[in-house]
Amino acid sequence: MNHRHSAPTPLETTSRQRSLDKSVFRLDVWYDESMQAIYKTRPDITLTTLPAASRLDDCAEVLQAAHAYQISSAKDETPPSWFANEALLARTPNLLCVSTSGSGYDTVDIEACSRAGVLVMNQSGANAQSVAEHTLGMMLGVNKRLAENDHRLRQGGTFSREDLMGRELQGKTVGLVGIGHIGKRVAALARAFGMEVIAYDPFLNADTIRERGAQPVSLSALLAESDIVSLHCPRKADTLGMFDASAFAAMKPGALFVTTARGGIHSEAALAEALQSGHIGGAGIDVWDVEPPPLDHPLLAMPNVMATYHTAGVTHEARRNIATWATRQLIETLDGEFPPRLLNPEAWPIYAERYHAIFGKHPTKACR
Repeated sequence: MNHRHSAPTPLETTSRQRSLDKSVFRLDVWYDESMQAIYKTRPDITLTTLPAASRLDDCAEVLQAAHAYQISSAKDETPPSWFANEALLARTPNLLCVSTSGSGYDTVDIEACSRAGVLVMNQSGANAQSVAEHTLGMMLGVNKRLAENDHRLRQGGTFSREDLMGRELQGKTVGLVGIGHIGKRVAALARAFGMEVIAYDPFLNADTIRERGAQPVSLSALLAESDIVSLHCPRKADTLGMFDASAFAAMKPGALFVTTARGGIHSEAALAEALQSGHIGGAGIDVWDVEPPPLDHPLLAMPNVMATYHTAGVTHEARRNIATWATRQLIETLDGEFPPRLLNPEAWPIYAERYHAIFGKHPTKACR
């Protein structure tokens, strides 16, 4: 896939051909230049950038030496051969940790990494404000029909302002499916617009959900009561396909659907049918089964759909946060610290043994 960017990718490969004791590699996808700048302050760490189009066989020397892999979270930005899975782990005998470029980890097989004693960490929270603002932007855009207004004006023709009449957010009920780093920020923004906020999150107790600014409810109650349903849950085995035809049918007639979570959690075909029938009044979609979606995708042809290309977390501020958080966390981990955003703590005992075997010392902090 040809990925275009508004500015050149700031990725000169750091190649220090001398005897250094730690090695990190990444692919040549876009990273904020702050990542490169931080690594330059650590001459004991080699950072190598590999072409995403390269073959693993052609990078055998780098892979053999690598202690850490900075990987993109975007599944359609990373070639499958470069996913952190069992096949790649077999080529990286010294790999100790994998760090994703966001909160998601679609490109990482966590179970395979755990078996191999490889730590996996993410940057959960680094882009939370950006995604939350995008979510509110979609709620406003669909509810007030901003994209429809824009398109109609550009196309010309005769129509009245009342033909594009929207609705206010104030007084509406928004239902958040998941209220983690992003969801709690969406809750705060929604309350600032005078909305009632309810949330379903099976991993949090009722008091925690209330502390994060929402009234806890069951998923069935959320679907029945919400004027807008917004997804903020991870893509996992138990959430794939969670929003199918029956879930959309259970939503309040005319309600809006917004997702800045991950493609695959909602069925695109079922959503298209619910929109075509009029049961769902509109949708804001940032994530897709295939990214970007094909031009002939039925959802892109619907005027009441606001569509974006997985850009909710793509802001200058969020990308800088991700680059700095990821770099510092990887460096601290290679220095023997316990990573603050570890996804597989069960891998720590094997990892600690491997760390000692490779560096001749034990990690300085025990698993918390």
